[in-house]
Amino acid sequence: MRRRTGFTLIELMIVIGIIGILAAIAIPNFSAMQKRAKRSELPTNVDGIKTAELGYEAIYDEFVSVGTTMPRPTPDKQSVPWLVGSSFDDLGWSPDGLVRGVYLVKTNTTDFKVQGACDVDGDGVQAIYTATRSLPTVPLMAQDTY
Repeated sequence: MRRRTGFTLIELMIVIGIIGILAAIAIPNFSAMQKRAKRSELPTNVDGIKTAELGYEAIYDEFVSVGTTMPRPTPDKQSVPWLVGSSFDDLGWSPDGLVRGVYLVKTNTTDFKVQGACDVDGDGVQAIYTATRSLPTVPLMAQDTY
């Protein structure tokens, strides 16, 4: 009698079904992790701008205001290069490489407010982070406007 080796069709179908279930679970989680990774530039850059503002204030006894969002008017899901020639140059701050977010600094005589916003998936809902002289970088709620 001859002995057969290999898998039956039923066994192969079960393995394909299990792989399909695992893929259905893993793909949405992967997409969410990608969005979180793309959003992670915001708190880092907002902290960097805050540090630059504090350093500038220590030297010149004033804050630098950036009246328009940089590097473009509204956040988009596309990465763009940072533009040279803004008030951020006065601060001595610029990001490394391409950016997805937009950044703004509002000042008065005693304090400043740094805001960064991005829309990594293009759905119109922005992730917004803010920091002030005395407060650390914190995320704002999705319904807050930039």
